[in-house]
Amino acid sequence: MAVDLLLGLQWGDEGKGKIVDVLTKNYDIIARFQGGPNAGHTLEFDGIKHVLHTIPSGIFHDNAVNIVGNGVVIDPVIFKKELENLKKFNLDIASKLFISRKAHLILPTHRLLDAASEASKGKAKIGSTLKGIGPTYMDKTGRNGMRVGDLELENWKDKYRALADKHESMIDYYDVDLEYNLKELELEFCEGVEELKKLTFIDSEEYLHQAQREGKKILAEGAQGSLLDIDFGTYPFVTSSNTTAAGACTGLGVPPNKIGKVFGIFKAYATRVGSGPFPTELFDEDGKTMARVGNEFGATTGRPRRCGWLDLVALKYAVQVNGVTDLMMMKGDVLSGFKTLKICTSYNYQGKEISHLPYNIEPENVTPIYTEVEGWEDDLTKMSSDEELPNALNSYISFLEKELEVPIKIVSVGPDRTQTIHR
Repeated sequence: MAVDLLLGLQWGDEGKGKIVDVLTKNYDIIARFQGGPNAGHTLEFDGIKHVLHTIPSGIFHDNAVNIVGNGVVIDPVIFKKELENLKKFNLDIASKLFISRKAHLILPTHRLLDAASEASKGKAKIGSTLKGIGPTYMDKTGRNGMRVGDLELENWKDKYRALADKHESMIDYYDVDLEYNLKELELEFCEGVEELKKLTFIDSEEYLHQAQREGKKILAEGAQGSLLDIDFGTYPFVTSSNTTAAGACTGLGVPPNKIGKVFGIFKAYATRVGSGPFPTELFDEDGKTMARVGNEFGATTGRPRRCGWLDLVALKYAVQVNGVTDLMMMKGDVLSGFKTLKICTSYNYQGKEISHLPYNIEPENVTPIYTEVEGWEDDLTKMSSDEELPNALNSYISFLEKELEVPIKIVSVGPDRTQTIHR
């Protein structure tokens, strides 16, 4: 059986958690393949809003096993809090949630290193969420990291101590005023580790290989978005993992020839959290309206998101890099009430019109060129079928499908799992 992928096509926050939740009924396994607990996958149903950081978004369904893959970095402290938040829902976590032994652990000193590094950059800071994710991936590629499988060894605390001591000497190098109580942080960390050890650790690549042989249906869940990919994103304002489709192969051990459908999720407009270039960013009332109506605040950090018109140049690039087969448009309801909508269809790049994403999209190099289309006034949130959608929205969708050359199969018209229109 092929493995289907689901990932974001913008700068994250596209609504991946909701769609994974909607699609889980069609799958036997949901497997998260990259990223860390800065992810905030929001699910809403039965009047309750859930925010997941590391645990895959299929956890609320009885039919699916959820796997945290080797490409993910895990903070035991945050993971413990996630598990505690789920207790009131009486889920059978022990039989539904498995952890890859090859996933790396975020240590308390990784978080301190993150804070020290960001503080030392002053105005040049990249907008890190300070969750220790970057330093953890640095230890992974530097071959110094601790992995979940190490917790099964008797001497794991010795390995921890050696790495934490190394980190403390690195923190001193940054020469910033950073106050912390490491013993207190380590106590919290060890409590998280004990909770983590209650779960089943697996050789996830072998587990998924056998599942495919048995005909199980698998959905790989990505975090963040394609424009935050460490290789293909707006570097250096990116995350530390491969958020694109290729990341599912390395983050789960799935071979490329076993990838099936690639579901690409995007908002009907664009948002970005933190620093970095954003060609279509709005600083006027339209941008403020998008932020207010769309409740554009980070699910994990609470940080306000920058808002702007849909950037088709960047979206085409993400579709291309990922090999997207099916598109899903989120938050169409947020655009209700705009008389005219703008879509960026090309850039003025250093005096020339281009339609591809160049190496540098900083404002001094790039000015968006817009196509204007008619907006719609209708309240979409109560609509339940394709036939109910206003003509202007259908025209908007058709325009995007023609430009992107990929069908839009789902239109989300609200945060609840029921507010999802299949086309």
